[in-house]
Amino acid sequence: MSDPIRILHFADLHIGTETYGRLDSETGLNLRVVDFLARLDEVVAYAIAHEADLVLFAGDTFRTRRPTPTYQREFARRIHVLSQAAIPTVLLAGNHDVPAMEQRASSVEIFSTLSVPHVRVAEQPALFTVDTRRGCVEVGVIPYPVRQRLLTRDQFRALRPEELDRAVSEAVVALIRDQERRRNPDLPGVLAGHFSVESAHWGSERAIMVGRDVTAPLSALLSAAWDYVALGHIHQHQNLNPENRPPVVYPGSLERVDFGEEQQPKGFCWVELERGYTTWEFIPVAARPFRTLRVDVRAEADPVAAIRQTVALHDVAGAVVRLIVQMTPEQEPLLRDGELSPLLGNAFFAQINREVDRTVRDRLAGLEPDNMTPVTLLTRYLAAHGKPEADIPAYLEEAREIFSVADENA
Repeated sequence: MSDPIRILHFADLHIGTETYGRLDSETGLNLRVVDFLARLDEVVAYAIAHEADLVLFAGDTFRTRRPTPTYQREFARRIHVLSQAAIPTVLLAGNHDVPAMEQRASSVEIFSTLSVPHVRVAEQPALFTVDTRRGCVEVGVIPYPVRQRLLTRDQFRALRPEELDRAVSEAVVALIRDQERRRNPDLPGVLAGHFSVESAHWGSERAIMVGRDVTAPLSALLSAAWDYVALGHIHQHQNLNPENRPPVVYPGSLERVDFGEEQQPKGFCWVELERGYTTWEFIPVAARPFRTLRVDVRAEADPVAAIRQTVALHDVAGAVVRLIVQMTPEQEPLLRDGELSPLLGNAFFAQINREVDRTVRDRLAGLEPDNMTPVTLLTRYLAAHGKPEADIPAYLEEAREIFSVADENA
């Protein structure tokens, strides 16, 4: 009996995320970008040290569809290491990789253009065989489903938003079924996709969504044709089919994007693949910690001392820290950043949010904008300004297109 095929499955790099960072004078990069690249270094080192037979990246290489040449260079350096180690690597195109216009190149297409050894870019749905050192594996790929490429222009124009979503979902299911029919049942098989699954738990990735999302039913993935389903797009690690086979797994992102991911473990999946029997495990990486500290000083005679005591109870060294201080209006001018910031001196990055106990509440009903997506903020803005509830979906649909174009031109 042959050894199982070893696959490293990871996703959602988002190189170029600079939030909570600052410039590193040595590298010329934002230090948060350095964090994301360091996580990719962990992936590459693990693949080599554990003799991976296949590295499968399930999409979203960069933060935007137009990454800077510097970010492209840094990603290419790490893929080059895998290529030099002769490890087959599949790069799936995610929604942050695929341009809105079909004529434009994706951010990862250069690897196929240059025919980089052992690297395959998956920009179109396909089924292909990868010959590894421990045997062959059949890989089906469903890159991010771009509406304009799945539906004709006339179809696109004629459908209402909800009908369009349903039509795209049905097109994705049809692509998956087609690959099932063409599968070689004697080979172990992996289905890799970059899209949302209906039962998945969403995280803060909605805040950086490019364009409208595409959702497929879980039932479309639960086929004996596949021994493992490797997904990307959702940042929270989860197995959507824990009690049965095949495993349907989002490894999650490698680094935390914002405080919405504060409690989420970050890492990748190590898969040992066999036909009809596959095992896998989640491998954590050293993602930078995020810490939220809350302190209520409204009844404190010495509010600074109370804040100092709260900070002392937490390990903030090297963390991205959010200090939320609940205070009275009278305390607000007394608690200045110059006095509070030194208390968080060991943090990688610190922000101080003041919650002033006022009689009139703000229009966000106490919610924190940092944890709200642009769509959520706009929804609350429209409601606060008296827009009829029935009209809000139309405004949001237009806004999503604007957000997509803005990201494309960023």
